[in-house]
Amino acid sequence: MRIGIDVGGTFTDLVVTGVEGGIAQFKTHSTPMDPSIGVFRGLAEISETYGVTLDQLLLDVELIVHGTTVATNTLVERKGAKVALITTSGFRDLLEMREGLKEDRYNLRMASVEPLIPRYLRMGISERVKYDGSVHIPLDVESLRKTLLELKGEGVESLAVCFLFSFMNPDHELKAEAEIRKVFPDAFVSLSHEVLPQIKEFDRISTTALNAYVGPELGKYLGNLQQRMGDHGDQRKILIIQSNGGSAPIEDSIKFAVRSILSGPAGGAKGAAKVASSLGEENVIALDMGGTSTDISIIEGGRPHVANEKFEAGWKISVPMIDIHTLGAGGGSIARVDIGGVLRVGPDSAGAEPGPACYGLGGEDPTVTDAALLLGLLDGTSFLGGKASLDKNLSEQAIKSKVADPLGLSITDAAEGILRVVSNSIAEGIRLASVRKGLDPREFSMVAFGGAAGILANQVAREVGIHKVLVPQAGPVLSAFGMLTSELRYDFSQSYPSGLNVLDLEEMTSRLRIMEKQGKDQLRENGVTDEEINVEFSADMRYLDQIYEVTVPIPGLDLDGARLKEEWADNFHQRFEELYSYRQSDQEIRLVTLRVTASAPLPEIDDSGSAGNSVVDFDQDDAVMRQVYIGSWESVPVLKSDGILIGQKVRGPAIIESKFTTVVLNQFNEVTKNSDGTLIIGLENLVSDGSKGGVAAGSDPVTLSVVENRLESIAIEMMDVMLRTSMSQILNSSRDFSTAILDSKCRLIAQGEGIPVHVSALPIAGEAILNTFGDDIHPGDMFALNDPYNGGSHLPDITVIKPVFKNGELLFLTINRAHHSDVGGATHGGYNPSATEIFHEGLRIPPLRIHDKGRPRDDLLAMLSANVRLPENFLGDLNAQIGSVSIAERRILELVDHYDAGTLLAIIDGILSATERQVREFISDWPDGVFKGES
Repeated sequence: MRIGIDVGGTFTDLVVTGVEGGIAQFKTHSTPMDPSIGVFRGLAEISETYGVTLDQLLLDVELIVHGTTVATNTLVERKGAKVALITTSGFRDLLEMREGLKEDRYNLRMASVEPLIPRYLRMGISERVKYDGSVHIPLDVESLRKTLLELKGEGVESLAVCFLFSFMNPDHELKAEAEIRKVFPDAFVSLSHEVLPQIKEFDRISTTALNAYVGPELGKYLGNLQQRMGDHGDQRKILIIQSNGGSAPIEDSIKFAVRSILSGPAGGAKGAAKVASSLGEENVIALDMGGTSTDISIIEGGRPHVANEKFEAGWKISVPMIDIHTLGAGGGSIARVDIGGVLRVGPDSAGAEPGPACYGLGGEDPTVTDAALLLGLLDGTSFLGGKASLDKNLSEQAIKSKVADPLGLSITDAAEGILRVVSNSIAEGIRLASVRKGLDPREFSMVAFGGAAGILANQVAREVGIHKVLVPQAGPVLSAFGMLTSELRYDFSQSYPSGLNVLDLEEMTSRLRIMEKQGKDQLRENGVTDEEINVEFSADMRYLDQIYEVTVPIPGLDLDGARLKEEWADNFHQRFEELYSYRQSDQEIRLVTLRVTASAPLPEIDDSGSAGNSVVDFDQDDAVMRQVYIGSWESVPVLKSDGILIGQKVRGPAIIESKFTTVVLNQFNEVTKNSDGTLIIGLENLVSDGSKGGVAAGSDPVTLSVVENRLESIAIEMMDVMLRTSMSQILNSSRDFSTAILDSKCRLIAQGEGIPVHVSALPIAGEAILNTFGDDIHPGDMFALNDPYNGGSHLPDITVIKPVFKNGELLFLTINRAHHSDVGGATHGGYNPSATEIFHEGLRIPPLRIHDKGRPRDDLLAMLSANVRLPENFLGDLNAQIGSVSIAERRILELVDHYDAGTLLAIIDGILSATERQVREFISDWPDGVFKGES
């Protein structure tokens, strides 16, 4: 018997495997003050179910794997330890300065993220290690001792130590730790060279401080859990799921607490990978939809994608973690009508209390759950396995007053609109998460799990173009199930900056082997044999001067040097092109960080007998019928999941219910039950009903919202490509660029975050191109300008524009304006305080064709680059702009194919009209007159 435990904010989920009947599911309420209480309530329910004492249950259990949100909640709720930071003198404010970005450029009064460690507890100590590991200034031990005594008086509970370049030479951090132990023998100590031994000081100081902040609270919880286990005679080591999808013993999990920030969602991704792999599906998109949010992760080759950095609650975490894209779209997402008359759903949620209106707990806002109930998709009499009931009348009142009446829709159309909008939001999230990885989501299947996923999974799949949806039998508790499918895993990293062409392979191999040995030793300490150990080598790489890396597997270390470098370079160029649509083969490749993963699988799960106990085939025509709205009101059969035979086919439309979830099938679905209980849903006729055609589409508030979301996601993808491929720090760090989409009349229809002064001038730049070239614009053309007299701003801001054609008709312009670090002129950077005329400022580019029918005009590009101080840097940034507008063209053409050009243009007219209404409403209470302001 094995038990997986996932502690969430509302419920604690438990899964038991290796028992009669296969997988057993349990849910109990979480206890935030001490989550171990909720865990033991769940264990007590399991022991009662199987008729044994809790002591006997724990003796019989072979393995417990546990995921917890303690670290996440500690960070989000700001209830962590009182932490002090010891860092290099002059760098204590780095934690507050962060990366120098303003997260919301349109909010003049935006509050800064509150630092985890107040300034009076951030202490600079005289010391300095240089980039090569040599000591420039020895550690001032006496000053450190005085500082520690001061911190002792402040009641510090935890300390973070982060010295510059300690990953090249940790001697000063180790000496500091020794001094800390003399004053704080029992304190939690986090050393940056252990937590994150790699380059980028903010990443390292943020991650190290986070580790010190959440570590004591996680340690307290896990200590309580261990003690309670010991009280019942169980002294086994519990494994804790990590953000990377692996598991580790409690001791390691406490020391590196930051590695478990995404503990619960990681279990869901692992569970989805296990379910899909058992069915021969190696490439799937995991869709975990709960009450508040939806988590999306991509599984390729049977393994979830792993990211090496992520922001959580405003703080950067730079450790390997399953790459999970979270959306504010769940069963409790609130629907509303904005002042422009457009329907919005989320990200605000009704939460568990008061919850959706139908809960009857005082909630008055309509939610996704209310819409599903009104359309007959949920059985209000047996919600959550009969533990609760839902009030349909309350749902109707909320939707009528806050959606239907304001939009002039029937209650049914309003409820359907809510589901369409939230489905589209999730579909756009899937598209964006996929294309950022260079993947086409239509080539993937979907694994849908979480309590709310079954209702919307098929609609979302149709929107994206996915042909198969898998709904696991353990779907409502798949995160807990997935924890039992994890592996013991240790990740190691070490920065080793070098050009690939001059790389010292012997030194690199030595560093990799040291990390490999560390991983193998830790696995052996946990009883793993050498035959079970798997080791993988990879590296973070980039083109010269970029700051965002691409992780690429390292070819076999046994290859000769020349061949290894050649294959490695080819792998990098190919991966870069997959992600960003182009490669720069003439650019130098830089190695930044080496990575080693050592892992060993946990024993296989025995889930035989999971499919339920039905032994008699049923006649679908004799099933209980219910009125359901699936495009129209129909009487459809309502089936129990455990009543469907293995291999039996069920045609939609139908509703399939199980204890904790509901699956909706429309008329184009056919479902088959697999031997492990998974429902395999095939989708036919993938033309989404989001495209309704006709002129009326332009005034449909639901379709307006759907298309607006799609256009915005394209503009955001343009920004992402630019950010990760540009070479100048003013672009990839300061983000001094803007992306947008114009229609053929040069009206702004979508934008990324952008710079306000850029965005307002982009339509003028588009008009300059159309006025200059007239009918001499063709598919595959691309244009550039920076002339202030043709829609430019100042000369460093170069605008790249790509026209989008369909069947010979110009429909849109994709546009990117970016501040280049140099455009010639008297001073580097284009800012010349002594300039008296524009010619002093640098190269002036009138509207210019830089690509002619798909072919680059190399002579013009050479002329441009010859007039700047750093031509390689200039062309690298220009290529980033070209990649950005090219990606947008591809996505827009997919949208045109989905709706057809005429319908799409009518919808866009509707969006612009709604925008005008919003603005007029916003300024309606302003007094008439002329007003002046100074800035």
